[in-house]
Amino acid sequence: MAFFTLNGKEHHEQPKAGQCLRTFLRQLDCYGVKKGCDSGDCGACTVLLNGEPRHSCITPAVRAHGKIVISIEGLTDGDELHPMQQQFLEARGFQCGFCTPGMILTACALSEDQKGDLNHAMKGNLCRCTGYRAIRDAIEGRAELRVESQPGECIGRDVLPPTAHSVVTGQEDFTMDAAMDGMLHLKVVRSEHAHARICAINTQAALAVPGVVTVLTWQDAPTRRFTSAIHDSHLVDPDDTLVLDQVARFVGQRLVAVVAETVAAAEKGCQLIEIDYELLPMVLEPEEAMAEGAPPLHQDQPDSFINHPGRNILVDIDLAGGDIEAIRQQADVLIERTYSTHRQQAMHLETLGSIGWIDEKGCLNIRTSSQSPFIAKQKLEYIFNLNPCNVRVFCKRIGGGFGAKQELLTEDLVALACLKTGRPVSWEFTRQENFIGATVRHPATIKVTLGAQKDGTLLLIEVDSTLNTGAYGNHGGEALYAGSVALGHYRAPVKHFSGRSVYTNTIPSGALRGYGLPQTLFAVESCMDELALELGVKPNALRRQNMVRPNDRIVTISDDPSDVVMGSYGLDQCLDLVETALARKADQQGPSGQEWAVGEGLAIGYHDTVPPTEHRSTATVLLHDDGTYGLFTGTAEFGEGTSTVHLQFAAEALATTPDRIQLRQSDTKTCDWDTGAFASTGIVVACQATMHAAKALRERILIHAAQHLGVEVEECTLDSGGVSSSCGGKLSLIQLAELARHKGIKLAEKRKGYGSPVSVAFNAHGFRVAVNRITGEIIILQSVHAADAGRVINPAQFRGQIEGAVAQAIGYAMTEDLMIDRAGKVRNPDVRNYRIPSFADCPETEVFFADTVDSVGPYGAKGGGESPFNPVAPALANALQNATGVRFRHLPLTPPRIYEALLSTFARQ
Repeated sequence: MAFFTLNGKEHHEQPKAGQCLRTFLRQLDCYGVKKGCDSGDCGACTVLLNGEPRHSCITPAVRAHGKIVISIEGLTDGDELHPMQQQFLEARGFQCGFCTPGMILTACALSEDQKGDLNHAMKGNLCRCTGYRAIRDAIEGRAELRVESQPGECIGRDVLPPTAHSVVTGQEDFTMDAAMDGMLHLKVVRSEHAHARICAINTQAALAVPGVVTVLTWQDAPTRRFTSAIHDSHLVDPDDTLVLDQVARFVGQRLVAVVAETVAAAEKGCQLIEIDYELLPMVLEPEEAMAEGAPPLHQDQPDSFINHPGRNILVDIDLAGGDIEAIRQQADVLIERTYSTHRQQAMHLETLGSIGWIDEKGCLNIRTSSQSPFIAKQKLEYIFNLNPCNVRVFCKRIGGGFGAKQELLTEDLVALACLKTGRPVSWEFTRQENFIGATVRHPATIKVTLGAQKDGTLLLIEVDSTLNTGAYGNHGGEALYAGSVALGHYRAPVKHFSGRSVYTNTIPSGALRGYGLPQTLFAVESCMDELALELGVKPNALRRQNMVRPNDRIVTISDDPSDVVMGSYGLDQCLDLVETALARKADQQGPSGQEWAVGEGLAIGYHDTVPPTEHRSTATVLLHDDGTYGLFTGTAEFGEGTSTVHLQFAAEALATTPDRIQLRQSDTKTCDWDTGAFASTGIVVACQATMHAAKALRERILIHAAQHLGVEVEECTLDSGGVSSSCGGKLSLIQLAELARHKGIKLAEKRKGYGSPVSVAFNAHGFRVAVNRITGEIIILQSVHAADAGRVINPAQFRGQIEGAVAQAIGYAMTEDLMIDRAGKVRNPDVRNYRIPSFADCPETEVFFADTVDSVGPYGAKGGGESPFNPVAPALANALQNATGVRFRHLPLTPPRIYEALLSTFARQ
């Protein structure tokens, strides 16, 4: 008798005792059933059980006995998409696509009544990328207006992603959607202490567990220190990390790896590891860490570039332009305020993970969830002293990143296990591990000083920032320096930025959307409203008076030569668009009752479209024998949409359509160098390389055709079918490829893209909110965003990026807070208690684009997926102040914090 029916077929396989339905289905190659939370909170693993949606991660597999199970793979009818799949495709109801199978399965089972209240009906399905508007449109059958591109007319069109069909059908291949013969599984023992030295490790009981193959400790690992941060230049980050260390510097640090035939055996082995610790004094806050006599966290590091080892300061900076004291004396109004921000976890639904193996040629292969496979490869070569020819790193589709996968956190340990055992090894973080063993946004304390004349002319912007970099310095220096960008969108004769990044015995901080700028911008834009209050002027008028203007130089601190340029200017448009949208709903009221107050607020900002460290990319475009094209690029796809833009750029240059181009990407074996998909560089660097390569191939094809047609190149035109001459001659692309093959010519071109000069993207965000002055509850009545990203290559896709960034920033501002207790332990390492926005939490944001064309970016485009995050938190804080008369200087803006501040203020009155 069959155990159950899966996607229309009877299956006789029996689950293991205690196995959940999710792991059982993935064991049966149903990889559309995703692992997102382990606790039934995210919905990525949703399947239909006798027609009802079920979270399969908390459903015992035995409960499927005798029932009908449908996963996303079984929703199609042959080649015919289910109507809900079609709606998600047409409405672009996905970005990275990791949550999409679960979303679709839940949505297709909704009744019409349930569709009337999607906030409730979809509460069990989370998305980190979209902001939910596109998903709502998909469920309600509202398709995104899509204009089909014509050959050579792809720029500015809503071209669908090349993987749209495979995403909505669950066929798209993500990092951990693979199994190999003889695969071993890795699990780790993590430190229970914030600061401790290992005296001894007893591995005997673990090695005796059936199925355990080996146990790896610091004594088995390389002794080369490295930085887990991924930057083109390793010199910008400290080499303070080991694959496995004898010293634990935060609760959750990996100490021992158990490698076994099954996950269960590896977990059992971890439970039996005995570690004898020498406990060391710990420091959890920067103030403690910098105090006289504080315990040094990295005193044994021989090659450290730590500025003040005795005070745990990784790096400090003090950059000034102009005479600070003189300008202070000239200011009619001088205000000083201190703000603070907190830890945010990226919470990409795909947790970190890697699969590694050594092939028959002795090459180490790592399949990983990384935003930069090429730099990850370099790091593995360095750590293990491997020949570059013997290391391959590649990515399939990645389930979200947001900067947090700009880090080497799984690849090195998987590589060690492969090299030690000679067998394939898989390591996938649990959701809890992603909270306690990955990275977070740097908590910050920021002091802002603003000086101005009575007429509102800004004279001085002074910022002092203290970042908590955690136990390791990955990104600590670069994120600190990035905060200085928050000074660049205002004019002032004197600017001063100082700060320090400080080691503490807490989870390491790392890269996250906005990269050091959201913290500082929250402080600067909040302080601008406070300055306006002191001057008795309207905040937005003060902004207009002092913000940079067309043709200004972008000056963050000093007017020294820089490759940062204003490739286009749309800040004034952004401000106009947001103010106009807010004015349209000026009469909008909040809930009835005297306890509710309504207010509005706005913030502006800018973002460099390329980081200061080197960024470069290479693309190859070629003509296949069948008349189609091939495109090879190293950049990874994790929902940011650069894959679509690569095809749009190539199709534009080659006078064809995107479906005629085969894209291969993010593989160090088949593609050439790409620094990585981070810092908004996907379009301006990687796609720039594609544009140059495609244009070069077009010229090469025209020259090749002209020679055969016996005409001048200028008389030839390339179209989707081939090359025509003004004299009437014509050669198809297939004929051209055949002619080239006979002559031994390869119709292919390779070009590089570089991240210099650096243009800037402008953004403005506005809120209208209702605040309950008794409970502290906030209701967002209106959310408006305007972006200047130059020429918008794919409007629907860019709108989705903005909506996702705003939703993530609303979470940062209002609900998300990774909390650390006094022992250094994360208090809320699960989805349920770390609240990212759900359907009900995200307002529909009105999105507007400034009408500009950038002089630097390819086809006039600028990067724009990262910068929309930055002004959201200060805009919300400014709206709260406008509603309540109370300034909130510390994130997150939770109801208890608002309640306490209001109560304290009213008590003083």
